[in-house]
Amino acid sequence: MTRNRRASLNEIRAFHARMMAVASNSADERLERIFELVPREAFLGSGPWQIKVNRRYIETPSVDPCYVYQNVLVALDVTKGINNGEPFLHAALIGAAAPKPGEMVIHVGAGTGYYTALLAMLVLPNGYVQAFEIDRRLADRARENLEPFEGVAVTNDDATALPMQSANLVYVSAGVVALPAHWLEALLPGGRIIFPWQANRRTGLAVLITRTAAGYEARPLMPAWFIPCVGASDGAKCSKLPSSADAWSTRSVWLTRDRSPDETAVAIYKDLWFSTADARPPRSS
Repeated sequence: MTRNRRASLNEIRAFHARMMAVASNSADERLERIFELVPREAFLGSGPWQIKVNRRYIETPSVDPCYVYQNVLVALDVTKGINNGEPFLHAALIGAAAPKPGEMVIHVGAGTGYYTALLAMLVLPNGYVQAFEIDRRLADRARENLEPFEGVAVTNDDATALPMQSANLVYVSAGVVALPAHWLEALLPGGRIIFPWQANRRTGLAVLITRTAAGYEARPLMPAWFIPCVGASDGAKCSKLPSSADAWSTRSVWLTRDRSPDETAVAIYKDLWFSTADARPPRSS
């Protein structure tokens, strides 16, 4: 019979990594080990930490890192409501996005760099992660936290206003109302963008878009609410908002310059629109 004892931090971290790997719904055997290798507490600042529960923050009883190995939001800036996101949700997003060795990744909304670090590990060897964080203080912390990691850079700027280099994956950690068209245009063939779409005031869902030969395929994944993405959260840019059911029925996204909205459109923005039809090339006249 095993004698009762308190688990060590390494055991707690390893078990948390196993739960994250299961939450990822991915067959990628690297995930559990990488989730275990990157210590969450190293990106959260000095404890005790503020954990968000039902719109309130509760301080951990001590600086013991075991408290952050839960599926909880941990404050990065309480006054601005910026948090390190839920590990199981991000694990599922990472699993769906499927970063691969050697890929170029853009991370929008890096915070202090925890999920950036996971992405950087997953694209080794020869991959690269370009992270954007609009908050200067958080960007500085992310840059410092990510110094030990290979192939990653942090830019303190607005990713919605800057040109975006070609990428295999754009991973967005901020709520988007109107997806910037140039983020789609940056995708290489087979490239993916995964983002929290704030489709309307009551509906937030994670969406995976893949660039294919036929167009931009879209796959709604799961409910998701994030702090708004500065520069991509203006509802005024939308001429047609989707209902919740319509948002979940999205199957493709089109640049307006390539195809005008038709009867399948469920959401129409200035430069692009969301459709319930599968991505397929337009019929030749």
